[in-house]
Amino acid sequence: KVAAGSQTPENRLAPLDPTVRSAHGSPSYDAEGGTGFRRSAPSASQEVKAVADIAIVLDGETLWLADAKGVKKGAPEEFRAILEDGTKSKAGYGIKAQMNALARRGIALNGKLYDCEILHYLLNPESSHRLEALVQGYLGIDLEAQQPQEELSLFGADGEAAGEQDRSEECKALRPLADRIYAELTDKKLYDQIEEPLIGVLSRMELAGVKVDLGSLRDFAESLRKRMYEREAEVRELAGEPGLNVASPKQIGEVIFEKMKLDPGAKRRKGAWPTDEETLSALSHRSPIIEAILDYRGLRKLLSTYIEPFAGYIAADGRVHTTFNQALTSTGRLSSSNPNLQNIPIRTEQGREIRKAFVAEGDDSVMMSADYSQIELRVMAHLSGDEHLCAAFREGRDVHAATAAKIFGVPVSEVTPDQRRMAKTANFGIMYGISSFGLAQRLGTSRSEAKELIDGYFASFPAIRDFIATTLDSARRNRYTETLFGRRRYIPDIESHNANLRALAERNAVNAPIQGTAADIIKIAMIRVDKCLREEGLKARMVLQIHDELLLEVPVAEIDAVREILVREMENVMQLSVPLTVECNYGKTWLDAH
Repeated sequence: KVAAGSQTPENRLAPLDPTVRSAHGSPSYDAEGGTGFRRSAPSASQEVKAVADIAIVLDGETLWLADAKGVKKGAPEEFRAILEDGTKSKAGYGIKAQMNALARRGIALNGKLYDCEILHYLLNPESSHRLEALVQGYLGIDLEAQQPQEELSLFGADGEAAGEQDRSEECKALRPLADRIYAELTDKKLYDQIEEPLIGVLSRMELAGVKVDLGSLRDFAESLRKRMYEREAEVRELAGEPGLNVASPKQIGEVIFEKMKLDPGAKRRKGAWPTDEETLSALSHRSPIIEAILDYRGLRKLLSTYIEPFAGYIAADGRVHTTFNQALTSTGRLSSSNPNLQNIPIRTEQGREIRKAFVAEGDDSVMMSADYSQIELRVMAHLSGDEHLCAAFREGRDVHAATAAKIFGVPVSEVTPDQRRMAKTANFGIMYGISSFGLAQRLGTSRSEAKELIDGYFASFPAIRDFIATTLDSARRNRYTETLFGRRRYIPDIESHNANLRALAERNAVNAPIQGTAADIIKIAMIRVDKCLREEGLKARMVLQIHDELLLEVPVAEIDAVREILVREMENVMQLSVPLTVECNYGKTWLDAH
């Protein structure tokens, strides 16, 4: 649906108007007016062979075409001039999916895009962005009340008419809705310079997809299944119960706490024994059955969550076309779905095997990975201004070894692997507001030892302690924290009387500026890399963004040129007090590129 420039909202939108055409029979198009766009579309992972229907509203007049029933086949081509006119803005909701569907028909969606969903996400990332709620809240229009009840038929003419009416009503609301939300943004650069240009970048990535070696994935799945069955048999043998359902928390709880009595002081929670990972991990030294149970669960989850569903996401072109979610996370980071590639384990052996299945197409291409090195820790160093941490990054030293040397009062050359491990855990844990209890759990130490480590950390890096205190004070005053680019995360529970809610809010307040700034940096890098690739006429294309990493499919002949672009653009997104460093490698598979 494409809707026109600003209009005064009324209590009820005008009914569907007849199709308006020029004297030549083509859609009437006012070259001076901005437009808005909305169309329900499948995700990029689904092969869209045709645009189901399209509505355009210009100057309050609705142009309606529905080619799903063959009423007007080829309809989008008639509107190509409107959609591809780069001088005219378009307002819409969930524009990326519509951009994908049109692109599959060879039609580009050009011009400034005002996506109501993303605009509202920037205002308050944790609230609902549902279109009907936004229209009701901003324009006072109840879209759900526009259709007479008797028209709500799933089939037949009444249902079709109701659907057309409903979609036209939505379409008419888009431009005034976008105008209202955009006007509320305190810093419009975040939308204009990051989120809006990113829509097209993500659309191209979704359409490109990434090649998956299904045979490799199936072989890996079979090896995991074999190991899972072996672990299952081991648990049954250790429990002395051949018929034990290892997947049942209830039966596992009865074995551990009633039969084997591994924790005599344990108490039931809501009538059931606790068998979560944290509880079981604390008992791992009591019996080898615990490790076997946890390993079984990990293998089972890997199979059911990541491996087995993958086949269903591989399109006819042999590629997975994930959907990147731009308006979902509270911190500004991208997420993905259908499938969720962000949750693939990165550092485990199983995660490495999964990455091996992501391959370059053909013999003349490679996978190239460009990964920011410790970007969140670098952002924390910049925000805090801690000279010791900043110096370690500027001098290219091992920052975790340098941290350990500072905390434990020894030369860097004498830092032990265990001290470095503890310092690394503290470095990353501090950003997430880790408690002494949480740090003790991660390090396998006592709570008092963990507290000593945290106290030693803050004594060694007082500027970080001051940064955290200042950030919390600001959050209490303003009820939000901001990234370097002005992205806000609201912290309503920062002074809650509920200690758990307050502690979570404090962790979020400290982490949001760090993680959010890192997310903004990566998004800007994606926009710049995409622009360079297209301007230089290169065939290389970005296919995935996972955490702090960009993954590209690159022709062999373009390896040097693309690597130069990646390092140059990613390392120079902005000038921090510490350098941004990118590690860039390539290989035939995603795994080989690391």
